Amino acid sequence: MKLYDTIINIVERNIAPLAVKIGNQKHIRAMRDGFIIAMPFIIVGSFALVLAFPPFAEDTQNAFGRAWLDFASANFDNIMMPFQMTMGLMAIFVSLGIGYSLARAYKMDGITCASLSLMSFLVASAPATNDTLSMGHMSGTGIFTAVISAFFSVELLRILKKYNITIRLPEQVPPAIARSFEMLIPVVVVFLTLFPLSLFVQAQYDMLIPDLVLQMFRPLVSASNTLPAIIGALLVCQLLWFAGIHGAAIVVGLLSPIFLTNMGANQAAYLAGEPIPNVFTQPFWDFYIFIGGSGATLALVILMMFSRSVHLRSLGRMSFVPGFFQINEPVIFGSPLVLNPTMFIPFVFAPVLNAVIAYTAVHMGIVGMGISQTAWTAPALLGASWGSGWTLSPVLLVIALLVMDLFIYLPFFKMFEKQLLEEEGKSASKEQGSEEAPAPATA
Repeated sequence: MKLYDTIINIVERNIAPLAVKIGNQKHIRAMRDGFIIAMPFIIVGSFALVLAFPPFAEDTQNAFGRAWLDFASANFDNIMMPFQMTMGLMAIFVSLGIGYSLARAYKMDGITCASLSLMSFLVASAPATNDTLSMGHMSGTGIFTAVISAFFSVELLRILKKYNITIRLPEQVPPAIARSFEMLIPVVVVFLTLFPLSLFVQAQYDMLIPDLVLQMFRPLVSASNTLPAIIGALLVCQLLWFAGIHGAAIVVGLLSPIFLTNMGANQAAYLAGEPIPNVFTQPFWDFYIFIGGSGATLALVILMMFSRSVHLRSLGRMSFVPGFFQINEPVIFGSPLVLNPTMFIPFVFAPVLNAVIAYTAVHMGIVGMGISQTAWTAPALLGASWGSGWTLSPVLLVIALLVMDLFIYLPFFKMFEKQLLEEEGKSASKEQGSEEAPAPATA
C-alpha cells in the first residue's frame, strides 16, 4: 500500500492541479472544442475514402466484393468528392472551429474571429497561382498551421480591442456594419504580418509556412508513434481519471493535432499506394486501447453483469449499452473506480497492456494502420474495422484484447465484489434487526 499511497499523493499534489490548469487553459480548451466542431466533416470524408477503396482483392470472385469494386471504379471521382471537400479541407474546418471557440472563451464575436482565423490560415498556406488556391496544405499537413493561425488572429484582435485600436462608427450605424468596419485594422495587420512572412519563407527556404511548421513539429509527430510515448500518454490519462479528473478530455485535447496529422499522412499514403506510416491515430487510441472507454472497462462491465453483489450487478446491466458505445462514466463514478485502491492496477494498466499488444500487432502487419477517422462512440468491434478500411483482423484483435482484459480485471473484481458483499450483508442485517425490534411501551 505504500507504493499506492505514494502514487496517489503524487497525482493529487502534483499532476492533478497541473492537469486542471491545463484543461481549463483557454487555448487548450479552444483547440479541443475546435477539433470537435471539425469531427463530423472528417468522419464523413473518411467514410467516402473507404467506399472508394473496397477491402477486396482486384481479382476477387465474391459477388458482393466484385459489385463494390466495379461500382467504385466506375464512380471513383464522384465518390471521392466528399473526401476532397471534407478530409481534403480539414485544416479549414479546424481553423474556423478553433477561432470560434477561442473567441467565445474571450467573450468576443465568434463569427468575426472565425473568419479572421480562416483568412490568416489561407494567407499562410494557400497562395494563389493562376487564379486558383492550392489545396496542398488544407488537409492533414496544414493542421498545426491552422492551430497557430487561429491563435494568432484571435489574440491579435483581442489586443487591438484592448488598446482601442479600431475604427469606431457613430451609434446610429447598424451593428453589423459597425462590426465590419472594426475588422478593417485586424485584416490589414494580418496581411502586413503573414503575407511578407510567407514570401520570405518561400524565397529563403523554397517552401510554404505549413512546410516549415511541419518540419518544426516533425520530431514530436515521429515520437508520438513510439510505444513509450503512447504508454506515457496513457498513464497520464488513467492517473487523472483515477483521481477523479476527466483525463481523456485533457490528454486527447493535446493529442488531437497529432492524431489528425498522422491520419492525413496515412490517407495520403493510402491514396498513393504507398506503405502507411503512422500507428498512433485516434482509432488506435479509442478501439484497441480503450475498449469500452477509459480504463478498458467493457470487460469490467461484463463481469459486473453476473456479479453476486446487487450494486455491481445493477450497475453492470445499466452500463452495458453505454459501455458498448465507449461511454463509461457510470462505471467510473458509480462503482466507483475513482480512488478505489482495489481496482487501481487493472484500471490503470489494462489499457497499457492493450497498447503493447496492439502496437506489436500493427508493427508485425497482423492488423492494418488507421486510414479512416471514426466517431469515438462507435462500438470497438465496428470502429476498429472501420478505422482500418473494413478489414476483419482488427475485429479479431479487439476480441482477443477484450478476453485478456476480462482476465486482468477478474481477480481484482473478485476482491472488490467480496468487499461489497460484506457491506451489503451488514446493511441487510441492520435493516432486519431494525424491523424485528419491539415497539417501545407507551405510558
